[in-house]
Amino acid sequence: MSSPERLLEILTNKGAVLPEWKDAVASVDRKLFVPDTIEVDDRPLSRGERPERWLTVVYGDLPLVTQINDGKDLGEDAYRLPTSSSSMPSLMLEMLQLLDVHEGHRVMDAGAGTGYNLAWLAHRLGSGDVFGIDVDPAIVGQAIKNLASAGYSPHVVCGDAEKGYPDGAPYDRWLATFTVPEIPYAWVEQTPAGRIVAPWGGSYHSYSFAVLDVRDGVAEGRFSGYPAFMRSRTNRPPRGYLHDFLHHQDDAVRSTTTVSPRDLEAEYEAKFFIGLGLRDAWSLLVEANDGSDEATLWVLADDRKSWASVDYVPGHDTFTVEQYGPRRLWDEVEAGYRKWEALGRPDRDRAGLTVTRDGQRVWLDTPDNTIT
Repeated sequence: MSSPERLLEILTNKGAVLPEWKDAVASVDRKLFVPDTIEVDDRPLSRGERPERWLTVVYGDLPLVTQINDGKDLGEDAYRLPTSSSSMPSLMLEMLQLLDVHEGHRVMDAGAGTGYNLAWLAHRLGSGDVFGIDVDPAIVGQAIKNLASAGYSPHVVCGDAEKGYPDGAPYDRWLATFTVPEIPYAWVEQTPAGRIVAPWGGSYHSYSFAVLDVRDGVAEGRFSGYPAFMRSRTNRPPRGYLHDFLHHQDDAVRSTTTVSPRDLEAEYEAKFFIGLGLRDAWSLLVEANDGSDEATLWVLADDRKSWASVDYVPGHDTFTVEQYGPRRLWDEVEAGYRKWEALGRPDRDRAGLTVTRDGQRVWLDTPDNTIT
């Protein structure tokens, strides 16, 4: 069985459905919001070629990539960067639970995507109180068509979501479905007495929701969840294959470290705190393909000028480091790790975020204990 009822059954069995959103999940047909060709697990899937499989994944609790490389054909050998998607329904419900929406609320969904989340909101609140914005005119146009086919007509506009949409303000709730390294103050201004929920973080670690309540021009709150969302297009760093970031390997400086790269890559709490200082570099763990359980952790600067590698070998407590470029990226990672240890190895849920007109700051335990 592949239908909205099947999706509702899956989400109910997982304990993901909130009572107040049950009717929206059952009534809004996800099929109307998914193109005929999508990507699932990094593989294209065509409705025309595999209709039953297409329906199965559409009515499953799965994220579906709906656009690659901003919709541009860059050639067969080009790096395939997902740039739009239909989010995993259980994750959508997690976000809506954090958003704490109530009847009568005026809601902005920044990053309209396929329009599926907008349809859930419009079903519950009415189209007149739901707004959406996206930077891509093709995405906006398709979202409006999708919504109309399902019988909804929220206000969806094309524009820079980080600047917001003042014409629809004030909002009671602001939801972003793309990751931002900083919460734009425009969102605070346009949600003056409400709540903002947004995927937050830099290149090194971006797996957190910032859940902020706004009062007297200040947004403040804590972090939750472990979401994986695409970056905002207006400040998106370049991505690509590993070889696109590597150069001057013969000129690398060698050293050693006692921090296990494999353990570090699995330590989300440490990575969150390291990422507070390392905003413009990302990591990639590459497993050896010979069954040895060896691996190399790469740390790659967004500007492609610097890189570092750490080789993991099972049974060893010292690991070889190589670094090149104007920055010593592994030194930055290890310094962040030692700072986290000096703080007592805190969990991320002890951290919070305050956003004012002057910028944002992260604190530990209480807002007066700033750590960035």
